[in-house]
Amino acid sequence: MKSSNLLKPYIAIAIGALSVSTSAILVKWAQAPSAIIAFYRLFFTVLLMTPFVLPYAHECRKISKRDWLFSVAAGVLLAFHFILWFESLNYTSVTSSVVLVTLQPLFAFVGGYIFFKEKLTISAFFSGLLAIFGSVIISWGDFQVSGAALFGDVLALLACAMVTGYWLVGQELRKRLSLMTYTYIVYSVSSLTLLVYSLILRYPLVAYKKTDWFCFLLLALVPTLLGHSLMNWSMKWLSATTISMSILFEPVGAAVLAYFLLDEMIQPLQWIGGTLILTGIGTYLWGENRKRPLSVQESG
Repeated sequence: MKSSNLLKPYIAIAIGALSVSTSAILVKWAQAPSAIIAFYRLFFTVLLMTPFVLPYAHECRKISKRDWLFSVAAGVLLAFHFILWFESLNYTSVTSSVVLVTLQPLFAFVGGYIFFKEKLTISAFFSGLLAIFGSVIISWGDFQVSGAALFGDVLALLACAMVTGYWLVGQELRKRLSLMTYTYIVYSVSSLTLLVYSLILRYPLVAYKKTDWFCFLLLALVPTLLGHSLMNWSMKWLSATTISMSILFEPVGAAVLAYFLLDEMIQPLQWIGGTLILTGIGTYLWGENRKRPLSVQESG
């Protein structure tokens, strides 16, 4: 197997992590309610995917009831991840919210062991610990700011648990379902869940500013169609734990974008934390690649 093929999933999650980093900035720019932002993010994603999913209709008819059930569960988990995370951005900073959402390895390590019997090497454990410690350093300032910031941090942590469940379900389903079929079902269920949630709260579905609609569309194109879909593609060969580790890059990317686009200053502790995160991710992925060489034989 060519080395270029072996690197494809890692290149995909690197691009995916960069793409997902734009999400918090776009949510901050939009003025619509959190649930509406999340709904239109997924609605536009499904709308853009629909013309391309038609050739996969035969696969949908062959999906087992069990896989349908888990696909629906993944969609609901993704919906509530977005609701909780977007809401957290109303109370805390972009950097701190992103950091706590990306503490996914804590949940993924446990979930991977319980559901997939994945065992951590000492190197992987300390690499994850280093990256998580870097995340804590970045967000440390918010725990001393206000009760509102702390409430936002709690919402972000709950969002983290939801998205980890989403990745763990995907790790199992991507072994049997194509990328297009799996993501289309999950995004559709998630969009419908968010629509129902928005209607229950009586949020208007229209009458938003042009900038809001622009943000909705960009959220669908960049962090979802490019970011989430690339990571779901990689899930065929990489574990949910590896995906979760790569997403730890998100606070670094979000902090840099927030500096340039939202005038949020990067503090010395954030520089230190960012360095630790990148070091932890790098050593983890290097160790995983040595432990379990990839064999990428199909586009999935």
